Amino acid sequence: MRIMEVIGTVTLSRWHPSLDTAVWRIAVPLSQAGLRGDRTGRGEPVIVYDELGANNGVRIAVSEGAEAAAPFHPDRKPLDAYNAAILDAIEFRS
Repeated sequence: MRIMEVIGTVTLSRWHPSLDTAVWRIAVPLSQAGLRGDRTGRGEPVIVYDELGANNGVRIAVSEGAEAAAPFHPDRKPLDAYNAAILDAIEFRS
């Protein structure tokens, strides 16, 4: 699971019928430097399936790969990235 920041929304004119209950978000993965506010700590954008209603600027926990489709078992959904949580706060400990 990775921490990402939502930077936008994808608008689709057609989609797979099993995916009509959510919104697609554009999010960038954040390294520890990115979490601290350093712009160089941001990765390449990823498209994320979002049923939780994350808005732009919100940090989310994203599961990827086979784990992204796990919450829908036994149903099958063609997903590679899933918004598993909206993060209210992140605390660093040294």
